[in-house]
Amino acid sequence: MKPSIDLITLEVVLEYFVSTVREMGKTIMRTAHSSIIFEGQDFSCAILDKEGALVAQSEGSPAHIIPLPAQVREALLYFGGDLSEGDVVIVNDTYSSGTHMNDVAMMVPFFADARRIAIAVVRAHWGDIGGMTPGSISGGATEIYQEGLRIPFVKIYRGGKRVEGLLELILANVRVPDEREGDFYAMLACCHTALDRMRSLAERFGTTLIEDLMVEHLNRSERRMRDAIARVRPGTYAYEDYFDGDAASGGPIPLRVSITVDGGTLKADFAGSALQTGTPVNCSLAVTAMGTFVALKALLDPRGHINQGAFRPVTVVAPEGTIVNAAHPAAMGGFSEVRRRVESVVMGALAMAAPDYVAGDIKGATNHTYIASVHPAHGRPTIFYEYPSGGTGGFREHDGSHTIRAYDEGDFTSIQPAEAVELEHALLVERCELRVDSCGDGLHRGGLGLHREIRLLAKEGNFSELSDRNILPPFGVCGGYASAPNAFAVLRDGEAIEPSAIPGKVSKFPLVEGDIVVMETAGGGGYGSPLARDPELVLEDVRQGYITVERARDRYGVAISSDRVDEAGTQVRRAALKAGIARLRILEVPTDEYAGGRRTCGISDLDAGKLEIADGSLVELVNEDGAPLRAWAVVDAATPPGSLRLGPIGRSVLGAKEGASLEVRILGGALPR
Repeated sequence: MKPSIDLITLEVVLEYFVSTVREMGKTIMRTAHSSIIFEGQDFSCAILDKEGALVAQSEGSPAHIIPLPAQVREALLYFGGDLSEGDVVIVNDTYSSGTHMNDVAMMVPFFADARRIAIAVVRAHWGDIGGMTPGSISGGATEIYQEGLRIPFVKIYRGGKRVEGLLELILANVRVPDEREGDFYAMLACCHTALDRMRSLAERFGTTLIEDLMVEHLNRSERRMRDAIARVRPGTYAYEDYFDGDAASGGPIPLRVSITVDGGTLKADFAGSALQTGTPVNCSLAVTAMGTFVALKALLDPRGHINQGAFRPVTVVAPEGTIVNAAHPAAMGGFSEVRRRVESVVMGALAMAAPDYVAGDIKGATNHTYIASVHPAHGRPTIFYEYPSGGTGGFREHDGSHTIRAYDEGDFTSIQPAEAVELEHALLVERCELRVDSCGDGLHRGGLGLHREIRLLAKEGNFSELSDRNILPPFGVCGGYASAPNAFAVLRDGEAIEPSAIPGKVSKFPLVEGDIVVMETAGGGGYGSPLARDPELVLEDVRQGYITVERARDRYGVAISSDRVDEAGTQVRRAALKAGIARLRILEVPTDEYAGGRRTCGISDLDAGKLEIADGSLVELVNEDGAPLRAWAVVDAATPPGSLRLGPIGRSVLGAKEGASLEVRILGGALPR
């Protein structure tokens, strides 16, 4: 640390940065025109140094903020140093380290003493950016052109003067342009707030000291993160998971990671992941790096500052043209679904290295939900958009939380208030409640998901959804169970309608007056065996309506009679459930076996009959010390009875050797091959 820097001044200036970012947020919330910003809080603010390194953020979304340094650095390269005082840059291009095209970023440089000192940035979700469906995001997009207007790095202000015609061009290509215009100027006011506060700071401390303090702040965070990584057992750890599938193949889409920990550095390699898809389930490398960092920071150093220094010890690589480093013209609306699965596989890989810190998986999807219609009273189109939250996972010390924003989401609202929805849109919120039995069961159960029903009051409308974890549910850890998956349907005259061929991937499904859109979000995965949970806690869950009496009996082995725990009946029931656990021995094979990108595990026809496992069934191989491994059963006569075939990576994920006995759980029926 330079002699000119003292810790008191460093902390004062750091908190000033954070306070400035918070004031930026208050400005945009109070001036924005769309409810997705002032109610949903779908925006994030940050201050970066002159080279684009993240210095300060507050409660914003990591999905917005953490890719910003890469995008700002690309902008600086693009303009070749031609960034002057009074310039304002906007961009939503997903391939230039962006997220999805609804997320419009605005960058405004701060100058003092005739040089650039910092850059104020806000990224806000615009409720519509054009494209094939109202709201722009849908499960049916197959290429970027269907997702709206793509804005490259452009200066919409030069030297303090707006470039005529550019904003008008943008507004001519979006739905509800008056809202978009209002949101644009709210973003501009937000950035000007930052410039005013930075100007006051420079006048008080001087620009040289401010720059030195930024450098020291990042260096300090780097040292802290390196120390946290150094506490992890060195080695290479692998994990894999799957997305539900796409319309082209009909089958699940693999995501794989290998993490190497070496002293104070960590490298995450996503080689082996699926090629980019013809669906919106793709993302940029910056987003993949963000998902990796979010999981690592939450796991290893949750209390430290989030800035560029903390990123430095982590390297993320992924082959170009894959779902985690997609190239033009891949659709990218589902970037957030990918980054959540990135978080899951990183957590799963490190579960063997740091099992005490892991938790059950979260809902695993953003659940982009759009209902568009024309409001009959207002005579104008409206686009309802929200992203209902789900349960969080159980962990070593406690149960998960019910339908709440998770560690990776920032300070967004879980859902919009019914009053706000009904005031702005031709909609009626009919039900909004916890989803019973949706938690992942365990010693510490996951939190419950949400059940929400919204009725259309207009003559007609349409519904779009982009979600995941509708087929393959969030996993439990250390013997905990998976939760219920996400689910979305339309009720018409009391009959449930599946609005798409692939669950959770809906594009402009036509609605008629009286239709009800039903949103059911996933719970969190469980932690530990549910047979070890305190029966009195199970009884309390039944009393609270979190789980049913049947779930208490069949999953927790707790017998309840007359609103009391039947202790004798519970002992008998738990003994029976333990005796009925399906276990198979590992049969070592030299290579991991895959079919169509999916892991397979061979079992004998005799075991398949006893365990009621059909050929092609999805099974879960339970890991009592970490995250489970999922595979599709291959039934054959060559596999010896009582065993299952498993290759070296699979054995490594489970920390199991040949001959070890594994619990096998059936997750669902056969999926398309």
